[in-house]
Amino acid sequence: MLHSKNVDRAVFLPTMVLFGVVSIILITGGPAVQQLMNALLSFVTSKYEWLYISIYVINFMFFIVLIFSKYGKIRFGKADPAKDYSGFQWGSMVFATAIDASILMLSATDPLQYLQHPAFGAKPLSTQAFAYANVVGEFNWGPMAWMMFATATIAIAYTMYVKKIPVMRLSTVIPLLKGDQLYKKVLRQLIDFLVVFGIMGGIGSSIGMEIPVIARVLSIIVGIKDTIYLKLFLFFILLILFTLTVYAGLNKGIKKLSAWHIYLAIIFLAIVLVAGPTKFLVGSEGQTLKLMAQHFTPLSFNKANAGTNGFAQHQTLFYWGWWLAYMPVMGLFIARISHGKTIRQVVLGMMTYGVGGCISFYAVLGGYALWLQQSGTLNIVHILNTQGQAAVQAALITTLPMNKLMLILFCVSCFIFLATTISSSAFIVSSFTSLDLSHGRQPSRWNRMAWVIVFIIFSLGIVIVGGFEVVQAICTVAGFPLIFVCILLLYSIYQDVTGREFNRVRMPSYLPVVNLRPLQKMMVSYHLMHNISQDDF
Repeated sequence: MLHSKNVDRAVFLPTMVLFGVVSIILITGGPAVQQLMNALLSFVTSKYEWLYISIYVINFMFFIVLIFSKYGKIRFGKADPAKDYSGFQWGSMVFATAIDASILMLSATDPLQYLQHPAFGAKPLSTQAFAYANVVGEFNWGPMAWMMFATATIAIAYTMYVKKIPVMRLSTVIPLLKGDQLYKKVLRQLIDFLVVFGIMGGIGSSIGMEIPVIARVLSIIVGIKDTIYLKLFLFFILLILFTLTVYAGLNKGIKKLSAWHIYLAIIFLAIVLVAGPTKFLVGSEGQTLKLMAQHFTPLSFNKANAGTNGFAQHQTLFYWGWWLAYMPVMGLFIARISHGKTIRQVVLGMMTYGVGGCISFYAVLGGYALWLQQSGTLNIVHILNTQGQAAVQAALITTLPMNKLMLILFCVSCFIFLATTISSSAFIVSSFTSLDLSHGRQPSRWNRMAWVIVFIIFSLGIVIVGGFEVVQAICTVAGFPLIFVCILLLYSIYQDVTGREFNRVRMPSYLPVVNLRPLQKMMVSYHLMHNISQDDF
């Protein structure tokens, strides 16, 4: 298999070995691994918090200016309705692939955490704490987070569909790294390594959170104990499901799973909304959105005033690392399905489907968890503190009508979330390790299957180590080096779109034009314009 002409062995073998070594360390390392990850997390967050926050603020401002300028009209190839994905198909694939089952768990448990460690000076479990409980969580899954995916997406899509250059790895889209000089080759290899590093952190963190939840819910459904053997059985079932999905290919597999997932998610949320305290949920979400809008600036700079332990600040850094870790693989995937769309359509599509979907989960599941606590129906905070996050999901669902059916629906939704995420990630990494995917070719099936197996083994290592703190550490640390990749991608997008205006595009006079001088000044201030003259504008 490794002798296949379409496999880049120089990339495939080192990355495969990297995954294997880390998996072995996780499975056999024991408490020492936890100590190491916690030490790394403490070092990165204490020394470089400002760097995480800065890159998200810069990235957000960059795309706000870009999409509402004339450059937002740049289209990624000529639109072809017969071949391009429809708006709903595109949106469902983006949302389902990016989020996975984590949203089902965290949207219910995050508000309970913030209820005990409230932001903006509120007292724990107070009326004000209930009002603020969903604010930080929705912010962490909101516009600034989703805009991070746009960085890799726009850079890759522009290279693929406007410059007509095949993209198999992220280093291809960075003009600064083009050339045969030794240092540029080394930097390209470093970028590719960091992409794999980020994928490891993102996928491992997702599975590390989700498998225990599925195991807990399944144990209630069938009446068996929640043990490591049940988790191993779930990994085996997931491997079979992922195999079938990857074997079917991108269009037949991931497209169908994405559509099914969206339908199941809508059904699940609708049942909770209708069967639960509908008026409370709607009113609570309206208040949450209002408070988030009022505090958007301090939240953006991670100044939530969460008290001495800084819980809200630490959570935001964890999420920022997580979104960064997923940024390369999501950029490659979204760019691949975005042919025929404009920059503005892609970015605003992420805001519509991504942010809207995440807010819906927090509004319904998070709001319902808060109602259970506030109304005295169920002391779900006590369950979280004594039994953990997985128990919260099971306890919440069992308060609903037809709870057995709802538990089954929850499990099926989680499985489809996971299958979509890992299958698409395996597809992207297999593209990353292929030599030639021109003319619509797809990575070989054995290549995709190899990565599915490695993802499963690595995720098993995460589950064996155990503990949400380890998941947070892996995520935050994995995302850190991708901050510098993000800076290079922003610089590349700036070069591409501004250069294209004068060389190839004549914009109609009736289109509104937004001056990009504020963007120029912003990028100068962050040393991103070393080789660009002020006269370029």
